[in-house]
Amino acid sequence: MDPVISWKVATMIPSQADCLRLMDHYRMPAHIRAHSLLVARVAECLAQGLADQGEPVRVDLAVAGALLHDIAKALCFDGDCSHAELGAEICREHGYEELAPLVAEHVHLHDGFNGRCGEREIVFYADKRVNHDRLVSLEERRDDVIRRYAPRDPARQELIRQNFALCRRLENNLFARLPMAPEELADCLVVEQ
Repeated sequence: MDPVISWKVATMIPSQADCLRLMDHYRMPAHIRAHSLLVARVAECLAQGLADQGEPVRVDLAVAGALLHDIAKALCFDGDCSHAELGAEICREHGYEELAPLVAEHVHLHDGFNGRCGEREIVFYADKRVNHDRLVSLEERRDDVIRRYAPRDPARQELIRQNFALCRRLENNLFARLPMAPEELADCLVVEQ
């Protein structure tokens, strides 16, 4: 294969319309779609804010990652698979190699947080700020995750708390680079008429 063509395929980012078609194709339920659409708005706001501050962030990549972060969630309702890993595989199958790591790491950052605030970290953080289809604090989202996924499992609850503590460190780093505070994120999401 021509190396130029191979490079173009490897860096292809789906448009919002492409992401919506994939949601339809994989029969994403309406409630997960609503969640993903709001996560994408949060990711776009954060990525654009960082880009405006001169940070090397690709807004299109962050938005696509947010739109597709739960593409496999319904396929894993029975608990037999990791929706993050299956979602990454779906991205790779459709030629979205660059998107796959964002989807794979939206639940846990595999290498932790190293101080970088790129597309991967933006999708991870944006997902933690959206509970169903509402923007919430990290604490509210953490408590909901514990209630739904680990109500009687202290060990798993501790892992969730550690994951959200990492997310808090990321939040502090992220908003130190932005001209707003975490509490002002909702203002960024208001659609201008």
